[in-house]
Amino acid sequence: MASRCSSIALFSHVATATPHHHQLCQPKSSSSRHASLCWRRSLSRYDHLASAIPLLTLTSLSSLGRSYIPTVVTCTAQTAITTNLAPGTPVRSTSILVVGATGTLGRQVVRWALDEGYDVRCLVRPRPAPADFLRDWGATVVNADLSKPETIPATLVGIHTVIDCATGRPEEPIKTVDWEGKVALIQCAKAMGIQKYVFFSIHNCDKHPEVPLMEIKYCTEKFLQDSGLSYIIIRLCGFMQVGHPVKFWSCSFMLMFLKSLKGLIGQYAVPILEDKSVWGTDAPTRVAYMDTQDIARLTFIALRNEKINRKLFTFAGPRAWTTQEVITLCERLAGQDANVTTVPVSVLRFTRQLTRCFEWTNDVADRLAFSEVLSSDTVFSAPMTETYDLLGVDAKKIITLEKYLQDYFTNILKKLKDLKAQSKQSDFYI
Repeated sequence: MASRCSSIALFSHVATATPHHHQLCQPKSSSSRHASLCWRRSLSRYDHLASAIPLLTLTSLSSLGRSYIPTVVTCTAQTAITTNLAPGTPVRSTSILVVGATGTLGRQVVRWALDEGYDVRCLVRPRPAPADFLRDWGATVVNADLSKPETIPATLVGIHTVIDCATGRPEEPIKTVDWEGKVALIQCAKAMGIQKYVFFSIHNCDKHPEVPLMEIKYCTEKFLQDSGLSYIIIRLCGFMQVGHPVKFWSCSFMLMFLKSLKGLIGQYAVPILEDKSVWGTDAPTRVAYMDTQDIARLTFIALRNEKINRKLFTFAGPRAWTTQEVITLCERLAGQDANVTTVPVSVLRFTRQLTRCFEWTNDVADRLAFSEVLSSDTVFSAPMTETYDLLGVDAKKIITLEKYLQDYFTNILKKLKDLKAQSKQSDFYI
């Protein structure tokens, strides 16, 4: 016999709640307008209500910047449960929800999960162009929006594990998805009894409170760690398919970084082959790029290991590269020189200072905050020996940047050669 239950009410108090308040994160002072990021939250334990018709209440009071006003939302979600199950309805451990499934990392997580036999549900924003490719792969697609917390609970019904790959779009205010949305998602996950939460963060996010996205990632880590959920936090250094996540996000409004939408190949390899300008900076920052397929594979190895719980990992590629070293590698593989246009980091810093002078350009200033990291000689890399040993992974099977780019150039140069041969053959017959 099944009954219907009203499973969640978000951001509202009830008389039965006994909140525990925690000051979770107060980053170092900074000139950034987001430097005061902190929050207080109320989180109550309702495990004893899971077998009945529960009213689960979670409240969050957040302060993010001068203009932040906490959102008050009440939402309900219904699901069928069996009355004789306690403390709650069991779900299969293979049932996962991927948030940010259409992104560069998210789609690799989806594909790997499906290949591993997981029952995959993808949380996707309503969009003009449906994410049909996810359905074609065999995943279930549900529409929801992290910026609208009332849409979240229904997506979590019957889910065992949440894998959070989401981040806000460049045109959005940073706090909308990466802060307010993630807080709401974590609260919903706790309230609905999610068994494990996987969160992708950024390496060195704890060291750069002056960069809004990195500051928020670090504070979200702290929020998740204090939520009571079982979790795995994975800090990433950079994707081969996108480049450094903060570098792309922070510079997405600048013309010179628009091609990073296509990753290292679109930013460096393609322009070299097409004799177009390759844009870069004079920054000495080094990034240990990692293939998103390897990130997805290592994530599921960690997820399947029952001994790995409430742990923080950093995933890094075999070697850290500067922009100039990547360009030099592409030149060697392409067999031709690049037309490099170098923009000094000082120009980015000046542009950031200028855009901070106007309210309507504050979002652009936030995205250019990464120029502070570029000028700090930061290395986005980490030793992986212990991680490989814990996960039982052979380091030799991790794709190197050289291999990744070599495969691309080998394939593309072969195709160009074939096309040239076909063109000559057509000319002969004419």
